Amino acid sequence: MQQAANLARLNDVHARLNPTVPALQRRPGSLEDLRTALVQARRRGLAVSIAGGRHAMGGQQFLQGGLALDMRGMNRILDFDQDQGRITVEAGATWPDLMRGYLSQQAGKTLQWGIRQKQTGADSLTIGGAIAANIHGRGLACPPFSADVESLQLLCADGELVTCSRLENPELFRLVVGGYGLLGVVVSATLRMVRRQKVERVVELLALPELMQAFAERISAGYTYGDFQFATDPGSPGFFNDGVFSCYRPVDDSRPMASNQLRLHQADWRRLLYLAHVNKRRAFLEFTDFYLRSSGQLYWNDTHQLNIYLDDYHGQLDAHLGTHVPGTEMITELYVPRGHLAAFMAAVREDFLRHQVDLIYGTIRLIRKDEDAFLAWARDDYACVIFNLHVDHHADGLARARTDFQRLIDRAIEFGGSYFLPYHRYARRDQLLRCYPQMPEFLRRKRAFDPDERFSSDWHRHQVALLQDLF
Repeated sequence: MQQAANLARLNDVHARLNPTVPALQRRPGSLEDLRTALVQARRRGLAVSIAGGRHAMGGQQFLQGGLALDMRGMNRILDFDQDQGRITVEAGATWPDLMRGYLSQQAGKTLQWGIRQKQTGADSLTIGGAIAANIHGRGLACPPFSADVESLQLLCADGELVTCSRLENPELFRLVVGGYGLLGVVVSATLRMVRRQKVERVVELLALPELMQAFAERISAGYTYGDFQFATDPGSPGFFNDGVFSCYRPVDDSRPMASNQLRLHQADWRRLLYLAHVNKRRAFLEFTDFYLRSSGQLYWNDTHQLNIYLDDYHGQLDAHLGTHVPGTEMITELYVPRGHLAAFMAAVREDFLRHQVDLIYGTIRLIRKDEDAFLAWARDDYACVIFNLHVDHHADGLARARTDFQRLIDRAIEFGGSYFLPYHRYARRDQLLRCYPQMPEFLRRKRAFDPDERFSSDWHRHQVALLQDLF
């Protein structure tokens, strides 16, 4: 087991708003290492937090003064069932680790399997993190990631290794998927796969009132992935209304892929991010131009979900802009019933104009109802709206972020919707209970299963403090 030479400050890699100093850091490479780490934690009276790619902005993966487990040392493919399309992978594997593993094992074979969906925007997110947050991608008719999890191996506080699935320990399975690492350490998971196939990107410009009908038509025609990326320039008449509608339809695998297909490189993304801060209209025009020119290109349905993530891009951006206060983007994701999407977006547009919210990026996707997780965020077939807001890292900037995100949650509630838990800890008690009425019972069951609260996080302790009188 790798041990940290010193206790470096941990932080999330995106918003950079969770500086945390643990008492111990460990990077296990095996199940035995994990058990040893839990024994160390118990002897020292430390609670344990579990991290992977460190993309959660709400601090779910960190605990001040606790034992920090970095799971990225456990990233092996353990088994691959070519006949059934099942793959077993350690929880510290990232999406590229997973894809490289199954693609290499299928080289030259006629029947090819791939993943159905992954977290978009970040490839270094681990499979354990994907299970903990119950992520989703751009699937047009997909429930959250839990639907792709066949079973998992959970290391409990007492060192026992337990198998959890819909048939074996089903209650624990429901608590662990979307349970933010609070029930134990997910050691490995067996994932259901789908047939690997080629898809064609089909792009058009669309106005928001047309979007839900367009989504329905694409689903009916057999398209598998897609989203709508809307204009973010408040000075434009197309603000929140005009957007790039990009969807993917299956095609015959024999169709050749061009070797010179258009793609956005790191330099392109850096330019777009710069423009999103200084010239939003230009950013949208250049982004639109690329997608329209790439319409008709072919991709594999799994590897097309990989992304370029620019490490510490905002530090470089701040230096380029000459800002005196560091800043980052913070994401929030809101859910509304699909029939209320247009009205919700109109209300948010008015709010953003009134309060001069600095929107960097926005997209709309679909999600199917979650039938697995106890702490389900997809309680219905929702439209998902992602807002990426610029936040200055000073007291006024952080206070403004809190009120901006609280107003967004209020708007979602007003239209019968909800919000995604991992991106911040700004929700008020009343908002949390309205959107996650099962949270007190989740915390009660977590305590019953883990009475010493061996597994915890700063995010978990925040929820406990907020709701301590209810469980």
